[in-house]
Amino acid sequence: MGLKWIDSRDLAIELSELHPDVDPVTIRFTDLREWVLALDDFDDDPNHCSERVLEAIQMCWIEEAD
Repeated sequence: MGLKWIDSRDLAIELSELHPDVDPVTIRFTDLREWVLALDDFDDDPNHCSERVLEAIQMCWIEEAD
């Protein structure tokens, strides 16, 4: 079973492992969206993404980074 947009924490963990040198505070949502879509485990409709969804992923990533 693949990751969905609602799996904010799991997506954040995957992204933090793939992009360890990125400060999640400074990430642009356009980049964040592309990186999520590029994840091997990601399996959801690209059109179901909103700014709120990306914000939730970013917040989880910031928490993971701390």
